[in-house]
Amino acid sequence: MAEDKKIGKGDLVYIDYDAFFADNNKLFDTTMADSAKEAGSFDENFDYSPLPVLLGSGQLFEALENAIECAKTGKVTEVRISSADAAGARDPKLIETYQMKEFHKQDINPLPGIEVRLGNRRGTVMYVGAGRVKVDFNNPLAGKDLVYKFTLREVVNDTVEKAKAIVKMTVGTSDGFEFNITSDKVSVILPDLTKFDQNWPVARFRVVSDLRKLADVDTIEFIEVWSASEKNKPKDEEKPKKAAVKPKAETKAEAKAAVKPKVSKKDAPAKAPAKPMQEAAKKPSARVPADRNAANKKS
Repeated sequence: MAEDKKIGKGDLVYIDYDAFFADNNKLFDTTMADSAKEAGSFDENFDYSPLPVLLGSGQLFEALENAIECAKTGKVTEVRISSADAAGARDPKLIETYQMKEFHKQDINPLPGIEVRLGNRRGTVMYVGAGRVKVDFNNPLAGKDLVYKFTLREVVNDTVEKAKAIVKMTVGTSDGFEFNITSDKVSVILPDLTKFDQNWPVARFRVVSDLRKLADVDTIEFIEVWSASEKNKPKDEEKPKKAAVKPKAETKAEAKAAVKPKVSKKDAPAKAPAKPMQEAAKKPSARVPADRNAANKKS
């Protein structure tokens, strides 16, 4: 049997993993439904599936990426990551106190343990009392040693499949996206969900950057298709009227475009519907939360 080809920075892979806190062996993140069920944390609205990873992109902790580069396809690999190599140490300066009215202005009912967004920062409510709310802006993984048990599922070689994986990494789904890749340009036909999602204008910049690296081209073209609904045709008065018929069922493509991708309930802000491209920072994760992890790295 041939040995696995060595992978490294720039390669795109799919992995499954279970992630634990090293001190108590508690599962805090997983891509596998069975693991979530066993831990009592299963969420029926979360998409449990292998995670696409572009090695070298900073998507995961560097120590985890290094372990993936040395892993063999189909084999479970375990790696322990110190807090210094993960989310860093906790910074007391990132714990701040706000007036209750600041939350009421945003129609937020702050309760201990919930995650909130203030400005461009995410934090976890620690304490509520006497009209004040204490919020911790540290990464939820800060100060924690971590253990990952992961399996390298696939090394993606097909260019179109790589493009789909890049979109899934950023958007959360590649359903409805179509790609045409040539030697000098990547054209992406967008699904309906991008027309109405407020996060897409920001997400597309990351997609552009990664697609340029993938296809080694300068031009990325996004195509939006707006189809007018079919007009009722004029009735032919000379022909006898036919019995009313049920409207034609929508096609599979139309149905897929109309359905929002599954999003974890934990990813939805309090008292608000989940957004298809909302960042998955609600629960501690192997993914590096850029806005909060950066603050810890500076400490």
